Amino acid sequence: MHVGAGALSWTTAAGADVRVDGQPVTRIRVSDDSAGNATVLEAGSLRLHVIRRGDALLLRAQDREHPARATFRGLDWFAPDPAWRVRARLEPSPPGTTLPIVNVLGQSERTPSPGLLVFSVDGVEYRLAALTGDDGGFFVIFKDRTSGPSTYPAGRFLDTAAPDAQGFVDLDFNRAYSPPCAFTAFATCPLPPRENVLELRIEAGEKFAGKH
Repeated sequence: MHVGAGALSWTTAAGADVRVDGQPVTRIRVSDDSAGNATVLEAGSLRLHVIRRGDALLLRAQDREHPARATFRGLDWFAPDPAWRVRARLEPSPPGTTLPIVNVLGQSERTPSPGLLVFSVDGVEYRLAALTGDDGGFFVIFKDRTSGPSTYPAGRFLDTAAPDAQGFVDLDFNRAYSPPCAFTAFATCPLPPRENVLELRIEAGEKFAGKH
């Protein structure tokens, strides 16, 4: 992998078989994941792509034949509970609002935040800072009082659809899931902002039973 003049490129060593989209490559310009379309290099069972975290560029390798895949014990979830699908109202933030999101490497990145999602549980009002998600929806990183005892200690992720015409969105905590760092020490997961540490026990979504 070569870095120069703000561009990334890959040169395949003589005799090696490296492919992109199934086609052999000898030299190719490479895109990192910052725009969501990273170039994936394939070499046997390995998949390689470049990730950008702050000013750092990292090469991420995944092995489809790694022994950990064979010993993976699967996922464990709370039983689905309709009570944990709650309606939330978007309180929009001023245009251009960002939040400092820190990852597990200690790096901080200002991330666009369209507003706060306001919802109630048992008559108590809570707020979650939303980040920009896919297709007009929101991405939420949160931590609650199950974090550690029964769910991943660092927190969980939740995706939502786009809000309706009145600015409401469903927060379905049954779909809350563990971040990649629950499964590998090589992930660079973002951590919940302080606004999203809830004094609430959300017994819904994915559980955590220790390292896989």
